[in-house]
Formats: sequence, structure tokens, C-alpha cells
Amino acid sequence: QVYLVESGGGSVQAGGSLRLSCVASASNFLLGWYRQAPGKEREALATRDSSGQIRYAESVKGRFTASQDNANTLYLQMNSLKPEDTARYVCSAAGGGVYIWGPGTQVTVSS
Repeated sequence: QVYLVESGGGSVQAGGSLRLSCVASASNFLLGWYRQAPGKEREALATRDSSGQIRYAESVKGRFTASQDNANTLYLQMNSLKPEDTARYVCSAAGGGVYIWGPGTQVTVSS
């Protein structure tokens, strides 16, 4: 079992930046970032494809950048934030056909 802890969320004005962190209790999992806003479906923001490349949602491409400096920690640098980016940001760990989800961190962007 792997446990995930996200941090770095908060409230920011439109145009601002935040950096989220996701720390996993174990390695050997593919880490990714998702978000879910009230009344909307969960959206994959930055996930790795079969070749290991990070793929971004069109809604965040060019503004968000995911990076990983070790097998256990995934970051999400979010720039030029918009009010529509307001959501709970959740880290996932994928392995063996199973997805594990963290509790998430709230991001609120005001206009």
C-alpha cells in the first residue's frame, strides 16, 4: 500500500502562481496530478504515458509544469492561474492496474 500527501495549495489571485507537492510513501508507482471541481468530473492534468512522457491536459498546457526529482516526489508548478483553475488537486499513484489517491489540496483562484 502506498500513501500520498499533497501540499502547497492555497488562495491566490488570477495571474498568480502556486507550486504543489506530492510525496508518496513508496516508489515503483507512476505519479500523476488530477483535479476535481464541484459539479465537474475529475480531470487528468499531468500524467505519464506508456513511454514515460508527461502529458498535459489542454486546459493547462503551457501554464502548468510537472516535475519529479526522485521516485517519491512529484511537483506541479502552476503559473498564470485562472479562476477556472479553482479545484481540489489530487495526486495519484498508479501501479499494477491500481490507482491510489491522495486526500488532495485545495486551490482557489480569485478574479
